[in-house]
Amino acid sequence: MAQQESVLILQERLAYEQRLVQLVDRIHAAKSFDSLFLELQGDILGLLDADRMTLYAVDQDRKEIYSRHLTIGTVNEIRLPISERSIAGFVAATGKIVNIADAYDKAELARISPALAFDGSWDKKTGFRTKQILTMPILHDGKALGVMQLLNKKKGPRFTKDDETGVSRVAKTLGIAFHNQTQLLQSRPKTKFDYLLGQARITQEELNSALAESRRRQVDVESILIEQYKVPKAELGISLSDFYRCPFVEFDEKVIPPPDLMRDLKLEYLRHNFWLPLRREADGIVVLIDNPQDLQRVDSVAQALKNRKLKWSVGLRRDILLFLGAASGEAQPKDAIGNILGELSAEAPAESEMSAAELDENDSAVIRLANQIIMDAYKARASDIHVEPYGAQKDTVIRYRVDGGCSEYQKIPGAYRRAIVARLKIMAQLDIAERRKPQDGKIKFKLPEGREIELRVATIPTANQNEDVVMRILSASEPIPIEKLGMTERNLRELKKVAEKPYGLILCVGPTGSGKTTTLHSVLGYINKPERKIWTAEDPVEITQYGLRQVQVMPKIGFDFASAMRAFLRADPDVIMVGEMRDHETASTGIEASLTGHLVFSTLHTNSSVETVIRLLDMGLDPFNFADALLGVLAQRLVKRICPDCKSETSSPRRTAARRSSSCTRTMSR
Repeated sequence: MAQQESVLILQERLAYEQRLVQLVDRIHAAKSFDSLFLELQGDILGLLDADRMTLYAVDQDRKEIYSRHLTIGTVNEIRLPISERSIAGFVAATGKIVNIADAYDKAELARISPALAFDGSWDKKTGFRTKQILTMPILHDGKALGVMQLLNKKKGPRFTKDDETGVSRVAKTLGIAFHNQTQLLQSRPKTKFDYLLGQARITQEELNSALAESRRRQVDVESILIEQYKVPKAELGISLSDFYRCPFVEFDEKVIPPPDLMRDLKLEYLRHNFWLPLRREADGIVVLIDNPQDLQRVDSVAQALKNRKLKWSVGLRRDILLFLGAASGEAQPKDAIGNILGELSAEAPAESEMSAAELDENDSAVIRLANQIIMDAYKARASDIHVEPYGAQKDTVIRYRVDGGCSEYQKIPGAYRRAIVARLKIMAQLDIAERRKPQDGKIKFKLPEGREIELRVATIPTANQNEDVVMRILSASEPIPIEKLGMTERNLRELKKVAEKPYGLILCVGPTGSGKTTTLHSVLGYINKPERKIWTAEDPVEITQYGLRQVQVMPKIGFDFASAMRAFLRADPDVIMVGEMRDHETASTGIEASLTGHLVFSTLHTNSSVETVIRLLDMGLDPFNFADALLGVLAQRLVKRICPDCKSETSSPRRTAARRSSSCTRTMSR
């Protein structure tokens, strides 16, 4: 009988040793601290005679120990100071083993250390009752790298010496693993998003995708993480603060940068370099910047704010731009235009027309007025901005085109007409001295939130020596799924059918602004597959989508649609999209491409699908060629539709529908 018991004991010890060896292998194979915290704690606990266990790692920079655990799919972090205010903190500070039979016995705690205390708040919160505690330091070469804490022995009144021996063996292995992970972290270049990765807010794959997206869209990675991956701004701030070792500051409309410091700094320079003096403190000036480790910019800040002690804070680019907007008056409430016009009236002399006309286009109020017009147009979802002067004695009218209809936005005094027109021409890099001939250009405008939009600008001389400005807002956007274009079931089916053909010509026709490019991009999105090479020539590139090789034509340097088409044919295309067939050369090249095994999409300005054939004949094209090439012609218009949230049936549809569509603020175009 005794022999059988000894055999059973030996078998149990052998099984224990085998499990321990397997656990040691898994500990050494762990790829990160999170693997140890989240994946192996259960395996370690299964080897020991305890109800619960917590692993802590030492954060030397903060003088804290920390652990992580999963709660309903979210990784939460526990942090404790390395001090006698907690048992785990005491063990990390002293390197001693603590083995107590009753966590609530103050006398037993006092015998270990007079200041030692047990925090029972977690027990009250969870309903768990802590009794016995065994806390073991995780050491490597005599240095504490972590703490291993067991709660409540399963069998017996307290943890025994054998328990301490078993725990110490696991702790020794963990010491080697913690040391290896620490060395790995130190050898790997730190990034400003390590905290987010450690907290499992994002994965490495998501971060890589965000970095690629930021390069493609030419925006900062932080904006991508907030917008697409829903990373809370506060969490992002903690990550930046940890990396740069300085406070993180969010935008606060109540904080106004010191005017005397801002007066000597150019606003455009600050916007381009993403920094500003935020406030004065007793021991220096707080400078907010998006990258406090950029030595070149840090030196330029020191030069700009000479003989001043600087304190650094880190902020998001969008927040820095909002601070700058508030400092310059751009972030004012809805009456901002009225306030700016009030400043203009105060600045300009009123004695004569000539005096008022001499208001400089570089005046700060004129600059803010031009910027505010563009920002308000973007917020109003306007497609076009019209600046219409009527001479010095009458107000200059500014109108927006929204959902196909023009409406008056603001009137500004006629005396400022030339200043605002000249400012817009400067932004578009046009000749401000030339008022007799039409000009066209482009403006790249950065919104306060950091997004960049492009405006196509056209100036036209009008009667009485005036000059109109029309700006088309080209906001980069994503393609609309083809099913959401609002087509009838039959048209959608036929369009998909011809789009799936391997070669041929498909034309989308209609007047300017009827959504032809939007439709073609939706069709391209439908057929955009990895096995297809798709080239597009556009003027301008308004809609971008991954997988398409998109080209901006530049007629001023001789790179027009026809040149782009010839280049595409040498670049192994499957599908070609040309923004518009404006001339015989482009159209004939497109037809030849469609007859030689390529699928070609393009647009024409005709009123109906039947007129498209007449237009192609007028351009001098061979009817036999395009008859073979033409797969289909889609003629389209945009029509207003009533908001789906407020529409209702009525017995008098014509009058009621008209009244509802004009009163609803959510009327949409289709």
